Amino acid sequence: MSASRGRIWTGVIRVAPYDRDHTVAIRAAISVGVPLLVLWAMGRLDLSIYASFGAFASLYGRTDPIGDRVRMQAAAGAVLVTAMLIGTATSVAQVAAPWAILVVSAVASVVTLLAYSAQWHPPGALFIVFAAGATASVPANATRLVDVLAVGLTAVVFSILITLVYEAVSARGLPRLVRTKNRIAVGAVATEMAVTVAVATLLGGIAGLLLLDFHWYWAMVGAVAAVSGPHVKARIIRGLQRLIGTGLGVLVAAAILALGVPPLGVILIAVGLQASAELFVGRNYAIAMIFITPLALLMVQLAAPTTVGVLLSDRLGETLIGIVAGTAVAVVSAFVRSRRATR
Repeated sequence: MSASRGRIWTGVIRVAPYDRDHTVAIRAAISVGVPLLVLWAMGRLDLSIYASFGAFASLYGRTDPIGDRVRMQAAAGAVLVTAMLIGTATSVAQVAAPWAILVVSAVASVVTLLAYSAQWHPPGALFIVFAAGATASVPANATRLVDVLAVGLTAVVFSILITLVYEAVSARGLPRLVRTKNRIAVGAVATEMAVTVAVATLLGGIAGLLLLDFHWYWAMVGAVAAVSGPHVKARIIRGLQRLIGTGLGVLVAAAILALGVPPLGVILIAVGLQASAELFVGRNYAIAMIFITPLALLMVQLAAPTTVGVLLSDRLGETLIGIVAGTAVAVVSAFVRSRRATR
């Protein structure tokens, strides 16, 4: 048992070697920063959260060949925009929170299958759950759906253009968009993953709603993180890394928010946080979360300002709830799988 705990903690603190991570960091920083600066100049930072989620498309296929990367970013971008439209539609319709959680859980399950089949990197539905849940929690009217579509799609297209331009400059010529990845069949493994994600997000979301109310989608994101990984040990490591990184990231966010930085300064800080996160997300998830947490909080605060104390405590509390729910589901899933294998 002690040896197993030792291996888990070794996995939590291990930092993988640097692998040209700065290239992804630069692309991500530009993809996030430029749309936010445009919205700031237009006086429409209320739309910043939709631009930020659209820019998440730039994070897909970070080390894949350019042809696969562009296709992956286009597909993931389309799914991100769809998730935002679904979340916003539930807000417009004033769907009760339990039903909104059920909708986001269903989206998470479907996207898990899609990501598996299309071999997305990063795999899974974490960004999509964040996009759908956050937009479902932001008050909106019917015209906001048009804003989501316009701003989200523009951010996605801009991210893909940055990917192409960066590749062209690096390769000193226009890249050839050759496909090397093909879809793989959805089998028992993918189906089990989708069911696990659905159950974990549903439990996490409901528990988060009952215990802390408004920011229930952070519990769902935490639950997705806790069931990500090929086996239960990897999932426990991921959950612990997210919890530790979130705790430290909340302290960073508290320091930033206490400074009372004006919106332009917040945008510049967010760009720096995005770049820093991408330098570490493939090397140590806990370190990356130290930057991702304040970035997420600044995104939410720009779009829908709320009491800072509530924002920080909810982030930490909902993350803990989600990780506990997700880890419990991961352990039960592994137990059921092992019992089935011994029959």
